[in-house]
Amino acid sequence: MSFQRPVYLLAGASLLALSLAVPAAAVAAPDGFAHKSAAQSTAEADSEAFNQLVQDFEAFEYENSPGARARDGDLDAAGQWADISEATLIAQAEAEAGFLERLEAIDSAALEVGDQTSYAVLDYILRFRVELSPFNEARRPFMNDSGFFTAPSYASSSTRPRTIERAEAWVARINAIPGFFDANIDWMRRGLADGFTQPRLIAELAASQIEALSDPETLQDLLIAPIDRLPEGLPADQRARVRAEAEAAIRDAAIPAYQDLLAFFRDEYIPQTRESLGISEVPEGRQYYQTLVRYHTTLDTSPEEVHQRGLNEVARIRAEMDEVIERTGFEGTFAEFLNFLRTDPQFYAETPEELLMHAAWIAKRADDAMPRFFGRLPRLPYGVRPVPDTMAPTYTTGRYWPGDLENGVAGGYMVNTYDLTQRPLYTLPALTVHEAVPGHHHQISIAAELEDVPDFRRDSYITAFGEGWGLYTETLATDMGLYTTPYEEFGRLTYEMWRACRLVVDTGIHYMGWTQAQAEACLLDNSALAPHNVRTEVQRYIAWPGQALAYKSGELLMRDLRARAEERLGADFDIRAFHDRLLEDGAMPLSALETKMLSWIDEQVAALAEGAE
Repeated sequence: MSFQRPVYLLAGASLLALSLAVPAAAVAAPDGFAHKSAAQSTAEADSEAFNQLVQDFEAFEYENSPGARARDGDLDAAGQWADISEATLIAQAEAEAGFLERLEAIDSAALEVGDQTSYAVLDYILRFRVELSPFNEARRPFMNDSGFFTAPSYASSSTRPRTIERAEAWVARINAIPGFFDANIDWMRRGLADGFTQPRLIAELAASQIEALSDPETLQDLLIAPIDRLPEGLPADQRARVRAEAEAAIRDAAIPAYQDLLAFFRDEYIPQTRESLGISEVPEGRQYYQTLVRYHTTLDTSPEEVHQRGLNEVARIRAEMDEVIERTGFEGTFAEFLNFLRTDPQFYAETPEELLMHAAWIAKRADDAMPRFFGRLPRLPYGVRPVPDTMAPTYTTGRYWPGDLENGVAGGYMVNTYDLTQRPLYTLPALTVHEAVPGHHHQISIAAELEDVPDFRRDSYITAFGEGWGLYTETLATDMGLYTTPYEEFGRLTYEMWRACRLVVDTGIHYMGWTQAQAEACLLDNSALAPHNVRTEVQRYIAWPGQALAYKSGELLMRDLRARAEERLGADFDIRAFHDRLLEDGAMPLSALETKMLSWIDEQVAALAEGAE
């Protein structure tokens, strides 16, 4: 995903939980006519106010999203990047504060149940946009493996022009790259002046990405791809003309823009960045991180509480790992077992194609099991693809790239084939289910198909929900029969340990002053993750404070909800109905999810009791 204007679609738990109050009934008047009670009138007023707010907010979102307008046929928008000018961001922040004020004046309990969910999601979106706005994250617009400079390559991979006019819009977008980069450079200079920067380590990693993208041949191949995908049936002379225009734009606009950006990083930005790692080291950084903790976990919690939760999980998972090692028959210490897994050739593919074939086979087995665990499956398919070479050295082990059914783009389970000695096969089942199905592809595609809900409900990616679901599915894969050896089961526990260590490492780096070596030790000493993966993961946590806290927060709640449902429903527990209900309303804050699922459990129990009478 590209990282342009930060859009805060996550949640924090300091907000209202969902209420299921029933609207007041009409009161019979002495004249025989039913008059509305004061409560009814107020409820209708709240409902009307909420509906109008949703319309106004979505119009605002649409106006500020060139991508959305482009999908609806706006050719001017199709040639633009996000507007991140100071005036625009100030105006957006003021509008969002106004929307939040209007929302707070509405009684959520007076709304219909579906609108209560929309209220909870919108409340979180707006509240955290307002709360994070003073920190002006536009000053830090990149991470270790992506940022505004990867936006063109992401856009290229998802652009499928069907007409010459659409192709011309893509050419216009290439020509707009210099202005887009300059706007980001302006913000980065502001960050240098304010002391609000990425660490030097992260800036150097980003520069290596920019250097790879600056290669004229690489950039030509990336940016010309949408033109090469034009339908063969279009007039050949027009296709040739627009291709020549695209080549000129790449040569005269894109390549110089990347080269200038690389020079800026090397000559100006990197020399002035900070040596420290934690975000707490920047001005107002501790307050910023405390906000990010609530933002990413969707819980009203603190860095200290999250750190302790992580330590507790590390201890629990480590005990389970010891049990699995005993099943393998391995004789030796825990550290020796980890070394065995990291070095024995039997656990590694010899070619990128072999790794991709293993991933594809696991993915198809997961597809085969899906109807046993889900009543509803999405229409959009997904593919298994290698991470592009320009990204792979600093990219994570795997990731999901959303598709677009309307534009003919399948979802992508991206597998990193760089340095195969760091890509063990025993972790591949857990990785596959998390990124593909029943993990991200399934959950995101179901959300995209939601009907009769505001657009922001379809588009919201609340990390604690989405990543919590992805991690939950790694354990679900045990029920699906996807772990066939104790080593693959240990791989699952390694991935769960990885997420538990994230709670410890992220808070350690950003709040407790940990070094990179301290952070890496938690993962190296307690999991079988390969050293290269550990290094790139810790770099990611350094670059993206707080995000790593979301996974365990959501997963622990989802596992708890399932355990409660199984306990109360016993043999009548329906795993397909449980999963469908959990996902059918899209992403939401964890407080809202808990309220919804406990209500569902109560309804199931009541229905069973009624049926027994």
